[in-house]
Amino acid sequence: MRSHKKDLKDPSCSRVAETKVKASRKAAVSDTDRGVKKTKVEEALVSKSIRVATNQKSKPSSEDENQPKAQVDRRKKDASDSIQGATMAMTKPSYETPSMARTMESEPHNPCDPKAVANIEEFSDEDLYRGEDEIEKDKKERDTQSGVQCLVPGAGDGVSVEDAVDLQTYSEREWKGHTAKSTLIRKGYRKVSEMFQGLRRVRGDNYCALRATLFQILTLSKHVSTRLLNSNITSKLLANEDMIGRWKFPFESSSRTTTRDAVAQMKVYLELLRDRWQAAVGSSVEEREVLCQQVFQGDEEYSLLEALKFLMLQTAVELHLLMEQSAATVPEFCWLLFARDSSSSPGTFLKNHLRHVGFSGGLEQVEMFLLGYSLEHTIQVYRLYKSDTEEFITYYPDDHRKDWPSVFLVTEDDRHYNVPVA
Repeated sequence: MRSHKKDLKDPSCSRVAETKVKASRKAAVSDTDRGVKKTKVEEALVSKSIRVATNQKSKPSSEDENQPKAQVDRRKKDASDSIQGATMAMTKPSYETPSMARTMESEPHNPCDPKAVANIEEFSDEDLYRGEDEIEKDKKERDTQSGVQCLVPGAGDGVSVEDAVDLQTYSEREWKGHTAKSTLIRKGYRKVSEMFQGLRRVRGDNYCALRATLFQILTLSKHVSTRLLNSNITSKLLANEDMIGRWKFPFESSSRTTTRDAVAQMKVYLELLRDRWQAAVGSSVEEREVLCQQVFQGDEEYSLLEALKFLMLQTAVELHLLMEQSAATVPEFCWLLFARDSSSSPGTFLKNHLRHVGFSGGLEQVEMFLLGYSLEHTIQVYRLYKSDTEEFITYYPDDHRKDWPSVFLVTEDDRHYNVPVA
């Protein structure tokens, strides 16, 4: 017993014990540092979204207090979805071209990359705290200021619809790798190759869907849409200053500010579309090829694309009038088109959607139905990313497949459309 007490009082024993305690503390601190470093990037990825969520939760607006509970819940859900979308957008890699996306697809994405952290630090707090409407308004203003320059083809751009290449060769070249998406897209191309042998690549700007459809119309169509030939309806719509005064033209100069100028310009576009379409209908295959080469390599193509948009507006006006007549029957897509808060009428559809097509956005799915209806052609689209579903082939619209001629498109993502060649 006395020996034990002596050991406790021994200075050498105390030093050993003290050394062990310090080593233990040092190891704990080291582990903590490693844990902090490990989570530092992850915290950076979500810190901004957490601050927004906390701010919204702790500071409910007086507007929410005066609204029914269901509306408040919906507003909170929308805010939550917006936060999640912002977080995903910060971590999602962006690619310059679809080919780069396909190349990078097989490489694992590291969200803890220092470059990702740097990008997050550059993300503005202002965007997170502003309303969605304000952000979208600023975006549209920026697109409007720079859109005209983006639309002007450069001297080296060449034609906007390329020559045909072998479809299977294109598929294997563009979708290498063994990821689930690459395998699915290649499977879709194999199905398309049962009907078509080649593929024409279409310039992938915001006019892409309109451009690919117009190319097929000039290549395959055998009759001109009656809506384009109905000058009475066209004249009434052009006379509506609230409609035509809002139109946005490519290559538009600041000197053109009057509605009269807009009407005159749109008339020229419509006459050009009518003349080109009629010329194609009465031509041989070789002559149509020459016609398309002339159209899709200069400024004229944008005039025709704007004329297509006008036909869509004209059709939207007709269908909306029918919807207001309780006994009238309209295609099902009309109820979807005008059920949106941003396009409850032809006027708001033009203001919030159609006038921006080609500048800051492309056609949405429901608007593809309207395009086919305006042209009186069924647009048959092979949607490659849905090759394992019933939606692999989609018809725009789907209620005139037996009595309207068809044109054919291929898409990998419902945004960029190419042209299949038999």
